[in-house]
Amino acid sequence: MRIRWPRRVSGQVLAVQLTLTAGVMVLATGLFLAPLSAEIDDQAMHKALSIAQATAADPGLAHDLLTTEPSARGPVQQAAERIRRATGALYVVVLDRRGVRWSHTNTGRIGEHVSTDPEAALSGQEVMQIDVGTLGRSARAKVPLRTADGKIVGAVSVGIGYGSVHDQLLATLPRLLLYAGMALAVGVLAAIGVSRSLHRRTHGVAFADISALLDEREAMLHGIREGVVAFDREGRIRLINDEARRLLGVGADAAGHPLEEALPPGRTTEVLAGRADGADLLTVSGGRVLVANRMPTKDGGAVATLRDRTELELLGRELDSTRGLLDALRAQGHEHANRLHTLLGLLELGLHQRAAEFISGLTDTHRASAEQISERVRDPLLSALLVGKAAIVAERGVSLRVSPQSLLSERVVDPRDLVTVLGNLIDNALDAVASQPRPDPFIEVELRAEGTTAVLRVSDNGPGVPPEMREQIFAEGWSTKQDVPVPSPRGRGIGLALVRRLAERYGGMARVTARAGGGAVFTVILPEALDLDGAPAPDPSPGPNPAPADDIRAANVPVQQLTAAGESR
Repeated sequence: MRIRWPRRVSGQVLAVQLTLTAGVMVLATGLFLAPLSAEIDDQAMHKALSIAQATAADPGLAHDLLTTEPSARGPVQQAAERIRRATGALYVVVLDRRGVRWSHTNTGRIGEHVSTDPEAALSGQEVMQIDVGTLGRSARAKVPLRTADGKIVGAVSVGIGYGSVHDQLLATLPRLLLYAGMALAVGVLAAIGVSRSLHRRTHGVAFADISALLDEREAMLHGIREGVVAFDREGRIRLINDEARRLLGVGADAAGHPLEEALPPGRTTEVLAGRADGADLLTVSGGRVLVANRMPTKDGGAVATLRDRTELELLGRELDSTRGLLDALRAQGHEHANRLHTLLGLLELGLHQRAAEFISGLTDTHRASAEQISERVRDPLLSALLVGKAAIVAERGVSLRVSPQSLLSERVVDPRDLVTVLGNLIDNALDAVASQPRPDPFIEVELRAEGTTAVLRVSDNGPGVPPEMREQIFAEGWSTKQDVPVPSPRGRGIGLALVRRLAERYGGMARVTARAGGGAVFTVILPEALDLDGAPAPDPSPGPNPAPADDIRAANVPVQQLTAAGESR
């Protein structure tokens, strides 16, 4: 029957561990038995030597050897047999200097020459060895036999039966095998435990699939148009794909470093580090509007995903702009219907002169209002934005004023940036004023030039912004109207963040202060936003972290828009 090698990682690891465990136990047992056998042999030879030394120390034995003849009933044989029986030796042989036996276990061999060479013992040496004699294999020892004056007259040879030595070795085997079996069982159980744990961790993946899975993971991570950042339990970046590096503006060497070293402080870092709770959190990084989600992993780390919402933000702002235009048209249509009804009544009453004066007055009023705005704000996009916003603001019972100090030339480097800033600030002011009705609510807009610097200021007499919130209000995702239903999928807390980012991109600033008499004043300073000489002005100098080409401008309002989407405070 053919034995198949397991395909799963856990099965292969188990097979390898069992093989290694069994091999180690067999090797350890063999390595233990080899010195054990030698040690038992050595113990038997030393026992034989001790018996031989004790026998040779008897002074009467040498005297009997010199004064008697070798015989089965002689004193030497009797003394040797007594010692053999008392010690359990295989034999105790006493021989003279000629090598003739004076004692032997087999009395028939008394008087014969010994079967092994006794020369070493007769020369005064003590010998220990494993040898084969007439009684078979034995552990033997030979010592010289001396008289009282130290003269060597013979030798004593003692043998320990090798069968008893072998029996002693075999007696230790069951206990040794028991210990080896117990160790093997523990090793097998440990191997099975490791295999099961590995099976759970690898989900039964085969070795052949690991390479394919890694290749697929690399292709997926670096091919999808969504940023993926993985963190370990210490907060270090474990993995970051190409899209995440592009969206966050970090290099390929960010892996292995803490998040705080790869990204500057800010909301993006807070969201990725898990210090901001929630799903689909909005943040702005390098001028890009991102949606971030963070999911913890079982090992204590986390995986964060990033989606680029810049284009969606642009579409949302276009939709809000269209809604603004529709609101303006609806307000004007409602007002126009009322005026037509008035004109119809004057004509039916025959008051033709009054009807002509009524039409002329309306025309003059609208013309005067539009001309007043266009005289102070000469850029057509900005002036059109103010005219459209005036109708929307009026419908909600709020008046839109243009400050007498307003004066802005038509030489704006990029009117779309100013439209974005001004539209957001007006819509924020309108939401603030309309949220708490009060007598004579108004919004005042001031646009003026200071050299090549454009200064935009929008004030209102609403509730204002508390001092402790004046920095938070410009943070990504922060809003004072978290409980108000959001009419668009874009969420809140992005408009003012983009305003500040755009101002910082120009090297300027955006701030909010209190208005005298109540309310708030938003001031945005955009250096190099105007071209007083008529020549193309250089691009605004980027800050310490320059945004890529498709940064904040990609989230700005298109040229055809007359209003920008408002984000709440």
